[in-house]
Amino acid sequence: MDSLNQIFSNSETAWYLLFLASFLGGVLASISPCSLAMLPLIVGYVGGYSKETPFKTFLQLCCFILGTAIVFTIIGVICAVTGSVFASAIGSYFTLLVASLLMVMGLKLLEILDFETPTIIKAMPQNKTNSLFVYPILLGITFALAGTPCSTPILAGIMAFAAMGKNIGMAIIMLFLFALGQGVILILAGLFTSGIKNMKAMACFAQCGMKLSGALLILTSMYLYWRVFGAFI
Repeated sequence: MDSLNQIFSNSETAWYLLFLASFLGGVLASISPCSLAMLPLIVGYVGGYSKETPFKTFLQLCCFILGTAIVFTIIGVICAVTGSVFASAIGSYFTLLVASLLMVMGLKLLEILDFETPTIIKAMPQNKTNSLFVYPILLGITFALAGTPCSTPILAGIMAFAAMGKNIGMAIIMLFLFALGQGVILILAGLFTSGIKNMKAMACFAQCGMKLSGALLILTSMYLYWRVFGAFI
């Protein structure tokens, strides 16, 4: 645990890699099959299924992403603060907790474990007023709080790393980049709705990426277990 904390505290390269992984994790979550299936639904909720100009649609989707980013930023603060508190209070038990979370989420991404995660996106109200700012932001906040089965495993892994880092600023950046990563495909889908079907061809690559992410989470959890129990071997 001490060496892991030194990596987070002293190595800028490690943080840059985590930033990149957070952004790519958001992209992977957004192009997974279930996320792609929901893209037209999300665009419709945000834009109200109206024939808005591409610029207005772009503004609405950016505000939606801002809403999700607000929630994830708050999550980043909570992860860093609680990570610092728990790590100092319960020591190795916190490491085991994080390792177990990473293991479960990794097995979920590999589809070895199958469990449902909550989602209420289908119950969200449509933006019939075509609000450019407030309504899309509120929808983004609701979407982020509800979560989706596609993004939850990756998000949980990023939250675990944010908690281990115990650095509020870095944790905020990680979760914010995750939100931006999720928003890239959403904006493309909103501006080029006719290309959504073509984007579904990317789903197979996303599946491979998510499985790779699952394997990396499992390897990381095994490393953390070894850090705790290695002294007894």
